[in-house]
Amino acid sequence: MSAISRVLRTSSQLARPPRSSVVSAPRFRAGPSAFALSTRGVVTKRYTSDHEWVTYDSDTSIGTVSITNYAQSALGDVVFVELPEVGTEITQGDQIGAVESVKAASDIYAPVSGIVEEVNNALGDQPGLLNKDPEGNGWLCKIKLSKPTELENLLTDEAYKKHCESG
Repeated sequence: MSAISRVLRTSSQLARPPRSSVVSAPRFRAGPSAFALSTRGVVTKRYTSDHEWVTYDSDTSIGTVSITNYAQSALGDVVFVELPEVGTEITQGDQIGAVESVKAASDIYAPVSGIVEEVNNALGDQPGLLNKDPEGNGWLCKIKLSKPTELENLLTDEAYKKHCESG
């Protein structure tokens, strides 16, 4: 059990998990033939039982990873964030970083396999971004997924909410 899970089990002031967003909408694109219809890929958000999330864009095969609002709420004020190195090849479940707060330190685990394409260097100077916007500007890293089918084994928004409520 991760430190985040232990903190979450003992915390009594927990925020509700966020709503998931799935975007798949056709759009019109100007080009040689006016009103040519194209489709945008699907953006899928999934969660781990250890309170990490990944938003996957099927057009780019990039997954953006961080901790959930529920987790940051339980951890309290984040004071330090350790990030993986760009270019690192990771496997689902590997430790990819750590978060230290005033209450606890917790390892962060990869929700998916792939190669780290980008890290959020802003967290080095502003670790509190994880508290202010954990599911937006407080993202940890972006991973080029090598096995997109791993997303199927992660929790949907509804399943994650039930997991949080049962914990």
